[in-house]
Amino acid sequence: MSSTITIECTRSKVTNGHTDEDEVDLDRSLGEHFLSEAVKVILEEAVHKATDVKEKVCEWKDPDQLRDLLDLELRENGESHEKLLQRVHNIAKYSVKTSHPRFFNQLFAGVDYHALTGRLLTETLNTSQYTYEVAPVFVLMEEVVLRSLRSRVGWSEGDGIFCPGGSISNMYAMNVARYWAFPQVKMQGMWSVPRLAVFTSQESHYSMKKSAAFLGIGTENIYNVNVDESGRMIPEDLEAKIVHAKSQGAYPFFVNATAGSTVQGAFDPLDRIADVSERNGMWMHVDAAWGGSVLFSKKHKHLIAGIERANSVTWNPHKMLMTGLQCSVILLRDTTNLLMHCHCANATYLFQQDKFYDTRLDTGDKSIQCGRKVDCLKLWLMWKATGSQGLADRIDKAFANTRYLVEEMKKRAGFQLVSEPQFVNVCFWFVPPSLRGKENDTIYQEKLAKVAPLIKERMMKRGSMMVGYQPLDGRVNFFRMVILSPQLRHSDLDFFLDEIERLGKDL
Repeated sequence: MSSTITIECTRSKVTNGHTDEDEVDLDRSLGEHFLSEAVKVILEEAVHKATDVKEKVCEWKDPDQLRDLLDLELRENGESHEKLLQRVHNIAKYSVKTSHPRFFNQLFAGVDYHALTGRLLTETLNTSQYTYEVAPVFVLMEEVVLRSLRSRVGWSEGDGIFCPGGSISNMYAMNVARYWAFPQVKMQGMWSVPRLAVFTSQESHYSMKKSAAFLGIGTENIYNVNVDESGRMIPEDLEAKIVHAKSQGAYPFFVNATAGSTVQGAFDPLDRIADVSERNGMWMHVDAAWGGSVLFSKKHKHLIAGIERANSVTWNPHKMLMTGLQCSVILLRDTTNLLMHCHCANATYLFQQDKFYDTRLDTGDKSIQCGRKVDCLKLWLMWKATGSQGLADRIDKAFANTRYLVEEMKKRAGFQLVSEPQFVNVCFWFVPPSLRGKENDTIYQEKLAKVAPLIKERMMKRGSMMVGYQPLDGRVNFFRMVILSPQLRHSDLDFFLDEIERLGKDL
């Protein structure tokens, strides 16, 4: 830190009586020095310690404590680099360590160092992925990555674009499907089309509701299709709901199937849903944001059989492939440039048609955004380093770890599976000793519902690990354990079971 103080003092001596050029050079020198020191802090706190199983997953503070500790207020005058470096340290220290081996809370976890390098390079180059003019490397790279992902789906041709998350990717699919069914809607609006109907399973992602609301279709025009006990859509009920919608004067145009549901990790029967969609002339979308990565695994890609029959697919490599947030794509089987026709606004100040290169490389008008982050580099660099087989090995390891955890869980009293896992989501209740054998008591479910929140509170305050919980379809709160990081060892999974028992034995 002393070198920072020296440079800060140098500024006051050098700036007096010097030219603008001297001031610029000094600012650059100070900035580069701060960056160099900050990177050291980041590598230590947000990479090394954040992946160390001996460290806490979270250094928990209540909101008022954390506000005071971080001193977040912005003021008229700037702070010294020494104080700013302490800020960087505190930000890393008090943030949740999602790269920690015992972070099981979300559908993303762990760290890939090649992808992380790509993220750092992307931020440093700071360009926008809308024209070849300003992002020549990344326009070509995105083209290759999208083609490679489509080939995994089973399409030799098609289209696609990187989006800011799976929810937006799903919204793109619904919007393009509406344009495909009624192209006049782009110019004339919803007045020009009949009442539209969307079909999705009752355990699908909430982005279906948000998309319907945002696009003016309306959430009341979403028909929730029943699922079986494992959370998979029932095709017979889909057919029945379509018939019902038609009887109400609605026009069925969009079916959303899920490949890897958020809670139970369920895979809808895609081939049978495709049959129903084709019979009714509907656009079939597959939300494979979570489960799409099984396409890399020869052992497990059967879970997603039939995906090649879809019209569009959402896939989030930032989840199971660990590219880091954000990295999401919408892929289309379409070869008629629907994505461009649906979204383009033909801004002449950005997408001039008389440029000296092939303007088809200016892909920005396919997007609803203008400025668009480069999300392909981290995936490309990781894929280059690991190869498709390396990614397949990660998927297979996650499944193997899931099987291990379930086998060990079944050996212990108090752990009760919600259903047998289809994927790497393990949903279970922990029944404390005080509730065992009392399943027939009138308030048993009421008491069981309180167990997961209390255990979650205790683990957060201890910082030992993180795992999520939720109720679902009449089932009271249960844990959802997500197993995906290749950094996981069997000892971490054993610790998980031990810690749940420790935190819940006295409830």
